[in-house]
Amino acid sequence: MKTVAENFNDVQDRIARAAAQSGRGAGEIRLIAVSKAQPVEVIREALAAGIRELGENYVQECEVKFAALGEIPARLHFLGHLQKNKAGKAAALFDMVQSLDSVELARALGRRAVGLERTIETLVEVNISGEPGKAGVPPDQALDVAAEAASIPGIRVRGLMGIGPTPSRPGSGDIGRDRMEEAAVRSSFQLLVRLFGQLPPECREVLSMGMTGDFELAIAEGSTMVRVGTGIFGPRRSSG
Repeated sequence: MKTVAENFNDVQDRIARAAAQSGRGAGEIRLIAVSKAQPVEVIREALAAGIRELGENYVQECEVKFAALGEIPARLHFLGHLQKNKAGKAAALFDMVQSLDSVELARALGRRAVGLERTIETLVEVNISGEPGKAGVPPDQALDVAAEAASIPGIRVRGLMGIGPTPSRPGSGDIGRDRMEEAAVRSSFQLLVRLFGQLPPECREVLSMGMTGDFELAIAEGSTMVRVGTGIFGPRRSSG
């Protein structure tokens, strides 16, 4: 089994190739290593390998892990669904919240950030797949939510985040299905790109789309930030 460092290097190489194929440099794509459910010792291994941006999904889990890690030489991104009653803890723990999905959450996060004398960077999460179980604002509400959130003290809206369609069962060998799924993934990413292009310039800085199974497609469609968990850390483990 490969180490975290080896996987990290492999993912960086894949990002570089995908960026080159789309006429961009690898430095234009930021890589977030999604360390949710990974134990402290594995995160230490990731930091030692040079990973400098970490993504997490659960506030309560992060309180324990971050305290054990001490000073962390990385930017910390919150990626999961954030409840308003956890906004204060999120404002204290994270540099960016990528899952802003309502004006009410933006207000709660902004109030807490102002109280901490911080400005929290945020991305508006958009449900680009249309799947009912997915988080995020509907596409036709995304620009309005971004505009209102951008006016809230303590909040800086930097762009959009989206998650592509959930793939069907892997390993069937159905080439037609695979092509249809790729088309659906590309279509969802293209939707986010169109919305991103309608944001005002000061909010049009980060386009976060693409995960372990589809980040190369996301880069081809214009992503500037990818979020890779399993591709770097392997299967999820229990935190400890």
